[in-house]
Amino acid sequence: MPFSAKHIAAITVIGVGLTSGQGALAQGAAGEHKPLIITRIFTGPDGLAHAEDIELKLNARGVADMMKATGAEFSRRPPTPGANPNNKSATPLDAKEWHTGPSRQFVITLTGSSEVEVSGGVHVMAGPGHINLIEDTTGKGHITRNFGPDDRVVITVPLADGVVIEGKRTPRTK
Repeated sequence: MPFSAKHIAAITVIGVGLTSGQGALAQGAAGEHKPLIITRIFTGPDGLAHAEDIELKLNARGVADMMKATGAEFSRRPPTPGANPNNKSATPLDAKEWHTGPSRQFVITLTGSSEVEVSGGVHVMAGPGHINLIEDTTGKGHITRNFGPDDRVVITVPLADGVVIEGKRTPRTK
């Protein structure tokens, strides 16, 4: 199946997002590569959103297996009014900002910064290059706050059904 210009552009952008910034494969001082980490936001058996970091499995060339996606979307997200990146307290569970993801998707921050709050007051910070895997499509959901002064620009990549993200998992705790 030939790739259209749209497919090639999406693949290029995803590659750039996966190889730059905070969540990216970087070379350390001793020539060692830092692991490629994504943060998974998922619904637990308790119906609440939780977070864990996944160290992606890479081959000898430093490449993960191809993950089938259903498209890509760029968006500009303005700062959340009153959002304070220094606030680490838990938001009440009846706050109206809680929401679920529309589908299983990668959300890759290109510019700006944000946080995702999950149950227990766990805050996941995201700056340029950070990759979130949003999988809490049911349950209570999470809260996303975008910090200013500038808008946050992200690329959202919905995953095809059946895509499994493998790797060492480490729960995020407060």
